Amino acid sequence: MSLAEKFSRSPDINEAMLNALPHPVMLVAPDGKIVEANIAAEAFFEISLQHLKRQPLKEIVPFGSPLLELIDQVRKFGSAVNEYKVDLGTPRIGADRLVDLHVAPLPERVGHIVVMLQERTIADKMDRQLTHRSAARSVIALAAMLAHEIKNPLSGIRGAAQLLEQAASPEDRTLTRLICDEADRIVTLVDRMEVFGDERPVTRGPVNIHSVLDHVKRLAQSGFARNIKFVEDYDPSLPPVLANQDQLIQVFLNLVKNAAEAVMDIDGEPEICLTTAFRPGVRLSVPGKASRVSLPLEFCVKDNGPGVPEDLLSNLFDPFVTTKPTGSGLGLALVAKIVGDHGGIIECESQPRKTVFRVLLPMFNPAKKSTRGDEGAELKATSLRLPMRDEE
Repeated sequence: MSLAEKFSRSPDINEAMLNALPHPVMLVAPDGKIVEANIAAEAFFEISLQHLKRQPLKEIVPFGSPLLELIDQVRKFGSAVNEYKVDLGTPRIGADRLVDLHVAPLPERVGHIVVMLQERTIADKMDRQLTHRSAARSVIALAAMLAHEIKNPLSGIRGAAQLLEQAASPEDRTLTRLICDEADRIVTLVDRMEVFGDERPVTRGPVNIHSVLDHVKRLAQSGFARNIKFVEDYDPSLPPVLANQDQLIQVFLNLVKNAAEAVMDIDGEPEICLTTAFRPGVRLSVPGKASRVSLPLEFCVKDNGPGVPEDLLSNLFDPFVTTKPTGSGLGLALVAKIVGDHGGIIECESQPRKTVFRVLLPMFNPAKKSTRGDEGAELKATSLRLPMRDEE
């Protein structure tokens, strides 16, 4: 028996190969029902395989979706077609799920159509993240200018106001005090922006992300998130992340604080979910580097708040963009800068009752030497073994 004959008679191998694909694949019958699907399709539509199979396709895609028209076209003309950037988002799986569609007939079974979805989310995240970094770089020059051109005159103004205050009447002291307070407020804002101009290399080493998240959770529960329920969904076998521990605490403390403020006044029980996972296969092409950077570690901060307004979502990590009436709009911009300095990406997906801030970072490789100074006590972390995985 030839190898081809053995392969064709081994449905277990065929199923294993289909499930190994990272893209959702479905087989649609002439009556429009899904008769076969792989595990990636189950994850994409958030439906178990048992329910996905025999389910009419029109019941799980948006009403009037171009996918249904493509299937009819392929069935009519008998040739494969592709469609790019089609939105298959629904309230259950997310409002914005752009995919590339690959639809082809299955000659061995008349009237049956093979549909493969290639989600564009990751590619679009990479593009948006590079845009965020460009915006952050533009603020660096502004921050340097402000620090030099504003702080020095402000110190003179504040000093002059303090001298006037000594000889001023009680009524005038109110005005001189106002001058000092406003000068201090401007200096504080400039100091916060000055962080964007810090181009020194980040000292990084192996960090246990679960220790970081536990520390952030304790800080939150003792203060601004005292009455909020926390849910943890951690991968216990996760390897250490290559990062600076203090800066990671700053990133996730900021994200958790934003989540806590978002759920503070909702109807029902406010909830924040912290998750960690290993996602092999996520690689980023960085301009100026021939190699692709692997970002297998995924950390999420989720909340059940009202969500981010759609008109702000694409620019959420730009400086001075905020949904808070009294916010400065620098918190998430600083988070994006720190994540970018670590070679990672951050993205937000939001809809009512489900907002997710997702951070992808590289893992620590013990074969490579750590940055000098990483042996400090602040970067000590429990070494976690990474078990062998089928995806690698």
